[in-house]
Amino acid sequence: MKTLLTFTAACVILFSGIATNGHAQLVDHEEAIATEVEKYLKDNAIPGAVVLIRQGDHQWVKAFGIADLETGQEMDANMAFRVGSNTKTMTGTVILQLVQEGKLKLDDKVSQYFKDVPNGDEITIANLLEMRSGIPSYSELKSVNKILDEQPKHVFTPQELIQYGIEQKPLFAPGQGYDYSNTNFVMLGVLIEQKTGMTLEEAFAKRIFEPLKLSRTLLPAPNDTKLPPPFSHGYLFGTNVSSLEDPSLPPAELKEALAGKLLPHDVTFSNPSWAWAAGGAISTAEQLATYVEALVGGGLLDPAMQKQRLASLKPTNPAEPNGPQYGLGIVKLGPMLGHDGSLPGYQSFMGHDPQSNTTLIIWTNLQSAPNGNDTAIGIAKNVIMKFGMK
Repeated sequence: MKTLLTFTAACVILFSGIATNGHAQLVDHEEAIATEVEKYLKDNAIPGAVVLIRQGDHQWVKAFGIADLETGQEMDANMAFRVGSNTKTMTGTVILQLVQEGKLKLDDKVSQYFKDVPNGDEITIANLLEMRSGIPSYSELKSVNKILDEQPKHVFTPQELIQYGIEQKPLFAPGQGYDYSNTNFVMLGVLIEQKTGMTLEEAFAKRIFEPLKLSRTLLPAPNDTKLPPPFSHGYLFGTNVSSLEDPSLPPAELKEALAGKLLPHDVTFSNPSWAWAAGGAISTAEQLATYVEALVGGGLLDPAMQKQRLASLKPTNPAEPNGPQYGLGIVKLGPMLGHDGSLPGYQSFMGHDPQSNTTLIIWTNLQSAPNGNDTAIGIAKNVIMKFGMK
C-alpha cells in the first residue's frame, strides 16, 4: 500500500482552485473530460477508471475502459472496487463514536490495551489516529511484501501485522513527528473489536454502512477474497516487492506494457487481510460519494465530536502549512476533505468540499502505471484540473 504522501503531495495544487472558484465548472465539460480520461488511460496502460463529480443536485459519473482484461468486459460505473486507505476514515469514525459513548478516551495510552509497544506508556489513541505515534508501518517491509507476492492467499491476523510494526525501532517520540503507518490503524481496529464485542466488519456495517444505506459497501472477513457483483478486476504491473522499491517497470518491459504487449497481473482475489482496518473495505463510486459527504458534512458523529475531528487537521510537514493535512483519521487537500486509497489492484480518491458543495470520486483498477505514474491521481492532475479549476 503506497503511503499517503505519495498521493497527497501531488493533490494540493489540484484541489486548491475549488474554493476560490465557488462551484467549479467541471460539470460543464463532460465530453471534453471524457476524451481526456480516455487518452490518459491509453497513454499509461490503465485498463479502466470511474470518475464521479457531484455538485449540488447535479451528478456526472462515467465509466471508462475495461474491467476484466481476460473477458474484455467493459467498466461499469456501478462496479465495486477495493477502496484501500479510504477505510482509515471508517476506522477513525467508529473510534470517535466509542469516545462519544465513553468507552474510550483520546488521551488513553496504548499500553492500556497492548503489551510490549515501544513508548506505549506515552502513545495516545489520538496519536494513532493522527499518524503521530512514531510506530513504523508493517506494509513498508520487504518481508511482508514478499509474502504478498509468494503467498497471495495468506490470511494475516491483526496481531501478526501489529507485531511486524512494533518490532521495528520507533521513528520518533510520540507526538513529535508525522509518519503514515498502517500499523496504527490495525491497532485501532483491534480496539474497536474489544470495545464493541463485534468483528470489525460487523461494527462498520452497524455503525456506518446501514445508517447510510450503503448496501454494497462492506469490510470483508479476513478469509474472504470476493467482491460483490458487479465488480472490476484489479491489476498490478511488476510485483509488490519491485513496486516497493520502484513502481516503474524496467525499460524493455515498460515499452511492451505501453504498447499493450505486456499485460498486468490480475490481483483481484489476493487476500486483503493484510490491509484490514487500514485499507480493506469495498465500495462503489456513488456509495463512496455518499459516505464522504457524511464523513465531512456530519451525521456519523455528534456535532461536538465532528467539530473536534475537523479542527484536528494539522500539516503533515510543518514547513508547508498550506500542504496536506492529517487529523483524526481524515485528510485535507486544499479545500477538499476525505482520503485516498492505494493498494495492489486499485487506486482511488474521495473528497468533499463543503464550501462549494463539490464531491469528487476517482478510481482506477491499476495501482501504478507501468511508467510509475499514479493512476487515479494522474487522471485528477491531468484531466480535472484543466476544466474549471485554474
